[in-house]
Amino acid sequence: MSRAFVFPGQGSQAVGMGKDLAEAFPVAREVFEEVDDALGQHLAKLMFEGPIDELTLTENAQPALMGVSLAVVRVLEAEAGIDLADKAAFVAGHSLGEYSALAAAGTFTLSDAARLLKLRGQAMQRAVPVGEGAMAAVLGLDLGVVREVAEEAAQGEVCAPANDNAPGQVVVSGHAAAVERAIELAKERGAKRSLLLPVSAPFHCSLMAPAAEEMKEALGKVSLQAPKMSLVANVTAGSVNDPEAIRRLLVEQVTGAVRWRESVLYLKAQGVATLVELGAGKVLAGLTRRVDREMNGQAVGTPADIEAILKDL
Repeated sequence: MSRAFVFPGQGSQAVGMGKDLAEAFPVAREVFEEVDDALGQHLAKLMFEGPIDELTLTENAQPALMGVSLAVVRVLEAEAGIDLADKAAFVAGHSLGEYSALAAAGTFTLSDAARLLKLRGQAMQRAVPVGEGAMAAVLGLDLGVVREVAEEAAQGEVCAPANDNAPGQVVVSGHAAAVERAIELAKERGAKRSLLLPVSAPFHCSLMAPAAEEMKEALGKVSLQAPKMSLVANVTAGSVNDPEAIRRLLVEQVTGAVRWRESVLYLKAQGVATLVELGAGKVLAGLTRRVDREMNGQAVGTPADIEAILKDL
């Protein structure tokens, strides 16, 4: 099992995503229809036609990205007769992508995943008034240095590493003023670039505690099955199979950092050589070789990508 399936997070959304899948495969259309029914909205129309500012709203982007990922999964399963569990021992997802990974592994139903992600997006937005929080990418400094910068920038406010994506690519999150201070301090410490991200809330930091409470309540009402493939969790960068542990880690994930770099290295240590990204965009496939040059990333999100991957599976 030298392969793991991974699932993208927020930022990978684009108008038109999933449209070619829906046109080519009836089973993909069924996925988008099921998501629409679960949410009681025309999310597929928004995905296919935009506008981008509405699609990018957290409460829309999260279930939309999951929908595209699961459409790819269902096409592989239905059209090619592939059982993902026969092709990989592990799944992982970046932030919201963890829900996509769990739906692909049979822990959640598609409808439950869509409803949970809609709520997750709304809860994250409610947790901090617009303008009070911010996130920034710090490029060219490793995690230890960025952690020091965030601690110095906090000055009694919240500022902490939120995403450790790859060597030299760390995102900080917290109060807007503290994040602005972190940008300047990072430049002084030799960062190649530090820039504010176009997000509407400070994800993956302690300011998200109210959202974590909402997710704890919502997840407590949903049935979780043991995943068919081990999940490599964002907050531990280790594998987990127990449904109750997964439930707890999904709550912790709202305020905890996404340890993606460590997750990729953990997968390598388990013998994984290729990460196959299922869904919109190519972010995770692109990060793979930045984390470890010996590993490969492959993105599968279009009918042409599916045709190509079938030769390898």
